[in-house]
Amino acid sequence: MFHYTVETTKSVDEAIAALGEALKEHRFGILWQLDLTETLRSKGLAMDRPYRVLEVCNPNEAKAAVDTAVEAGYFLPCKIVVYEDGGKTKIGLPKPPVLMDLVERPELRPIAERVEQALIQAIDAAK
Repeated sequence: MFHYTVETTKSVDEAIAALGEALKEHRFGILWQLDLTETLRSKGLAMDRPYRVLEVCNPNEAKAAVDTAVEAGYFLPCKIVVYEDGGKTKIGLPKPPVLMDLVERPELRPIAERVEQALIQAIDAAK
């Protein structure tokens, strides 16, 4: 699978707050947050579920990735989504090794695996 997704009993806002704290434990921060629901509504499009896209980054890992292969920056910062689906809140991310494999630079894999492990740990702690 290209993604890792978990369910939580928390609301979208509660999950994002918990995720922010859990990410700090792994030296990641939330750089930016897109409220997709509100953005679409402002464009006249109806969306009936909360859906947030977070851009997160660990500066040391980002630098290591770009220093290894400049094309790695196409996948930075990492994305985590928090949304409601079927009455449940979900937290998920595209798996960094899957994305970095598209660059076809095997030396990126260890970096991507470290990032994936840290983000999964943060998501699991936040749920």
